[in-house]
Amino acid sequence: MGSHQGIKIKSTKEVDILRKAGRILSSIILQLQSSLKSGMSTKDMDILAEDLIRKNHVTAAFKGYRGFPGVACISVNEAVVHGIPGKRIVKDGDIVSLDIGIIHEGYYSDTAVTVPIGKITADTKRLLDVTQSSLMLGIEQARVGNRLSDISYAVQSFVEMHGFSVVRDFVGHGIGRSLHEEPEIPNYGKPGHGPVLQAGMVFAIEPMVNVGTHRTRILNDGWTVVTEDGKLSAHFEHSIVITEKGPEILTAL
Repeated sequence: MGSHQGIKIKSTKEVDILRKAGRILSSIILQLQSSLKSGMSTKDMDILAEDLIRKNHVTAAFKGYRGFPGVACISVNEAVVHGIPGKRIVKDGDIVSLDIGIIHEGYYSDTAVTVPIGKITADTKRLLDVTQSSLMLGIEQARVGNRLSDISYAVQSFVEMHGFSVVRDFVGHGIGRSLHEEPEIPNYGKPGHGPVLQAGMVFAIEPMVNVGTHRTRILNDGWTVVTEDGKLSAHFEHSIVITEKGPEILTAL
C-alpha cells in the first residue's frame, strides 16, 4: 500500500474488498431507509440497523467508536450529524439523516442519506435535492490530476448558489483500514489547492448542508451536532475510489 502526502493509495486487492464492503453497506442502508416511518423512535431505527449489520456478517464501525453508543448516527431535522439514537419519535414532515459505517474483512465503508418521513414541504425537498446533488458534483471532481479542494469548491459553490450553507465544523475524510484516514475533505474552499488526486485514493465525501447559518453547536450529550439557529440540515455521503477512468462510487444504491 503506497502513500502520497499521507494519503494511502489502495491496491487492487484492497479496492476489491472496499467494493464488497460498499455493496453490503448500500444494501443495509437501502433496507433501513425503506423501513422508516412516522411513529418510530430513533432507537427503533438503530435496533433495525444493528439487526441488518448482523445478518450481513459485518461489524458496526461506529458502535463504541470514541464511546459512541449507537450503531448508526441518526440525526433528525435540525440535527446535523452524530445524533445518538434514543427516545425521539419521528413524525410526518420530519427528515432523518442516517449515517452508517461497517467493517468488512478489516476495511471500512461509510455512507449517509437523509430520508423524508411522510410528506415534506417543497422547501425541505429542495434542501435534500441540493445536498444530494452537491455530493454528486463533489464526487465528479474526484479525478486523477485534480486537486483535493476541487471537490470542496464544487460542493460549496453549488450549495451557496441555491441559498443554503455548508457546515464548516465537520468534514469528509479518507477511509480504508481506518474509519478516518488522511486527508480531511472540507465541503468548502477555493479550487486548485491541496494534494493532487491519484488513482487508488479512497474517500468518504459528505456534504452537510443547512437551511440557515453554517454554524453548529454540540448538545449536552457530547455528540449530537445541531444547527445554531435550529433550522433544518441534510447530510449525504458516499465512499468512493478514484480510478484512471474517474470516480467510482463504492456505496452506490
